[in-house]
Amino acid sequence: MANPKKNDSQDGRKNRTVPPKPTAAAELRELFIDELKDIIYAERALVRALPKMANNAQDANLKAVIGEHVAVTEGQVDRLTKVFAMLGEPDRGKKCDAMEGLILEGESILEETRPGPVRDAAIISASQKIEHYEIASYGTLVAFAKILGEDEVADLLIETLEEEKDADLRLTDAAYNTINLDAMEEDAE
Repeated sequence: MANPKKNDSQDGRKNRTVPPKPTAAAELRELFIDELKDIIYAERALVRALPKMANNAQDANLKAVIGEHVAVTEGQVDRLTKVFAMLGEPDRGKKCDAMEGLILEGESILEETRPGPVRDAAIISASQKIEHYEIASYGTLVAFAKILGEDEVADLLIETLEEEKDADLRLTDAAYNTINLDAMEEDAE
């Protein structure tokens, strides 16, 4: 008879109360700054990662969409630097585990797909996961900024949020207009 392994939920570790770190945020403003550190790290990581995705795409439109988003992302980093200055905080980032994971997933899909429409579809999938993470992050940051009375900061973050939504729509258009159809036709061959 096989020896059943206990999983985290069976031994209670999964559902335990997590004690805070000594540096844990105690106020909304601290959480807001911490989340800003997270997203500036994420945006800087994307500035380095996106060119690799663009270089591995085959579809000219997809290459252009990703390439243009590199410049947009650089502008977002500049905008975040301005946000930090407005808040009187250094613009040091904090490692964003979520973005690191999304970038690693994007890199692994390059290894797991052959160049062509299927890889392009995979690049869109990975890119949209990143955009959705950013949309969720900026939406939360906007809400925090507003409740903290940081209206000018909120306006800058809204600008970035709208850019992320636009990037997601452009990726969706690329997928539905040609790339997914081309990938399906490749399957039929």
